[in-house]
Amino acid sequence: MKVAIVGGGVCGLSLALHLKKRGISARVYERVPEIKPLGVGITLLPHAMREFSALGLGEELLAAGIENRESRFYNRFGQLIYREDRGKFAGYPFPEVGIHRGKLHLILYNAVCRELGADAVVTGHECVGVDQDENGATIRFKEREPVRADVVVACEGINSPIRKQFYPDDKVVFTGINTWRGVTRRKPILDGRTYMRVGSINTGKIVIYPIVDNVDGEGNQLINWMAEIKRDDARAQNDWNKPGNLADFFPIYESWRFDWLDVAQMIRDADQILEYPMVDKDPIAQWTFGRVTLAGDAAHPMYPRGSNGGAQAVIDARTLAECLANATTAPAALKAYEAARAEPAAQVVRTNRAQPPDFINIKVEELVGDRPFDNLDDYISQNELKALSDSYKRVAGFALADVGRLG
Repeated sequence: MKVAIVGGGVCGLSLALHLKKRGISARVYERVPEIKPLGVGITLLPHAMREFSALGLGEELLAAGIENRESRFYNRFGQLIYREDRGKFAGYPFPEVGIHRGKLHLILYNAVCRELGADAVVTGHECVGVDQDENGATIRFKEREPVRADVVVACEGINSPIRKQFYPDDKVVFTGINTWRGVTRRKPILDGRTYMRVGSINTGKIVIYPIVDNVDGEGNQLINWMAEIKRDDARAQNDWNKPGNLADFFPIYESWRFDWLDVAQMIRDADQILEYPMVDKDPIAQWTFGRVTLAGDAAHPMYPRGSNGGAQAVIDARTLAECLANATTAPAALKAYEAARAEPAAQVVRTNRAQPPDFINIKVEELVGDRPFDNLDDYISQNELKALSDSYKRVAGFALADVGRLG
């Protein structure tokens, strides 16, 4: 069986490695002319690290990032709402790791070149569509020769042209939430191993976590942060991957100076700021069309909340490889993969919209009235907050009881 993978991101590269482990030939076709370490931070949750560890990359990723010990939720006045242990410190068999997205990408890319050969990732190939018949599928590229394969897997992200071919009216869903992401070099915050969610999207929210230790040889860390705000004008969608304008969002955070962190100064000191709209797409029940299927963000783009987009993509990759290895025909394998993954992924999309992990912050803000509190237990107990956190983990597939097994 020959598998052509369109898109050389986290999902496509992971799929190539999983197929290699099962003796299936694969080649990755990537649009950009050169693979470069782009982006800012990403958190690899325990179920994502489970998948990467199955590929033999767990220790390398852990060494390249920072292992989170705990997660903390704060209101916009800097008051602690809730804390919980994370990863191995919470009893999981795998760690939770904050890492630069570019480092993750290069580790996967180098592994593919090492395991499958230097020609396994073909760059400069922009897919414009796919055709198929009973015996195989043909990928069409812009200004390149077409490629024939037994199976084509679309892993080219939220703007997948292959998905667009099967869903011509497909469009992103934007509900008025814009985000700005940055990285700042500074001394460690708290213990230097904490993932922080501060505020809510209604009045201003920022997620903060370290991704590189001792980045300058002087003990400073590279801190990743993402600011989010929901505005009434849903038409005011910001751009993709372009430099962020401080004036567009900084006034919300200018007064955020806590005894444990000066948020305003951290934003001012950023090495780089990018802006993104917070978008996803409505879930679709059908991912597979004959010998063509969707995976990762091409199948289920979701809000970047709960660090779950990457995890769901690599679960797709392993599940699809298993189905291709075990089924009698390629179309049957792709349908089995769709049956296993479409609804669980759709559930995460819906949960990230309605009740994401930072719903804790929103709930407290509503109960207290968006003001400092004297005793949070007068409004909601720690056990009730834990129940909200545990509910998200169950839906997202990384409840403690679930991570030790594949599924």
